[in-house]
Amino acid sequence: MRDFVRRMDSATPADRDRAIDALRAIAILGVVLGHWLVTALVVDSGTIHGSSPLQYMPQFTPVSWVFQTLAVFFLVGGQAGAKSYACARARGENHGRWLRTRMARLLRPVVVVLVVWTVAACTMLAFGSDQDTVRALCKLVWSPLWFLVVFAALTAATPLVAKLHPLWPLAVVLITDLYRFGLDAPGGFASVNVVAGWLVPYCLGAAWSWGELHGRRTGWTLLLGGAAATAGLVLWAGYPAAMVGVPGPAISNLDPPTLAVVTFGLAQCGAALLLLGPLRRVLQRPAVWAVVATVNLSAMTIFLWHQTAMIAVTATGLLAGGTLPGLHTVPDAPGWVLARLFWLPVFAVALLICRVAFRGYEQGRPRKQSMVVRKGRSTRSAQARRA
Repeated sequence: MRDFVRRMDSATPADRDRAIDALRAIAILGVVLGHWLVTALVVDSGTIHGSSPLQYMPQFTPVSWVFQTLAVFFLVGGQAGAKSYACARARGENHGRWLRTRMARLLRPVVVVLVVWTVAACTMLAFGSDQDTVRALCKLVWSPLWFLVVFAALTAATPLVAKLHPLWPLAVVLITDLYRFGLDAPGGFASVNVVAGWLVPYCLGAAWSWGELHGRRTGWTLLLGGAAATAGLVLWAGYPAAMVGVPGPAISNLDPPTLAVVTFGLAQCGAALLLLGPLRRVLQRPAVWAVVATVNLSAMTIFLWHQTAMIAVTATGLLAGGTLPGLHTVPDAPGWVLARLFWLPVFAVALLICRVAFRGYEQGRPRKQSMVVRKGRSTRSAQARRA
């Protein structure tokens, strides 16, 4: 383990801002833990359907404030995308070549999870599984992919949005919500917020890459201003307090993103900027950096397979021990929450197995290429010795 930590530390360029990687890891792990805590698979008369403890216990709504970290991921994505594109342009690369490189690591693992679950769904149906159960499981795995579709679209548009002021997409979200809720207009128009809502933190990240978000004053302004705006919207404008989707209510802050979740994201971005200094100090420790770097190397694999890990544990528990609390029961009491906390390490072990099995599709072919390079160097060395 010490050798692994030393290798990770020595392989990291001295000028790399490790705090940005830490923010990305925090965002991914926040989404994973959030899904594991607020998503339940309830077994009812042989059928599995999805549920949420927030539907029965709204007092746990603050959990969604902690683990809904998508804005931080888009902030870091905008910073990394704008910086990467600027470096590519400096090297003389065109947009197409740069985009292919950026998309390769994103799309390969997506294709794998789609293929695996398509085969799994067909197999379950062929062996007589209930259609509602198969539909619920597939929805659980595939529905988070909307996030990657939006992220890919914003990445492709980086040259256009890199210098766009975040107030413009924020204004679009505001106008859309006024049109949707104030005028009681059809909800389909609100789908524009799917892009505009996440464009706000992405544009903030791009501005960060240009050096426009430095200073703790900016972080505090975003944190306090975003938090105050979100509180006002929830208390006096009728927006839901939960920052994740909850079965039942007519309005969801995430489907599509509302003004409340966007202002909440601004507060998260401010908190992320304020954490940069402490994170940089902590990440000077090689062991801490090794953990962060490992998560980043498999970020998409972790995101894509964390729901599969939960489903695998749920199915195994059902086959081995019947209906188990915190795993198959209705999430309508605090006891369910305590039982679910017990299952989180089991989910993590299952996710680690998925990571070992599928991480190669995210990392692509660099390992093979590096082996070819090493073999080539060895061959040239042998030739030189013979000469």
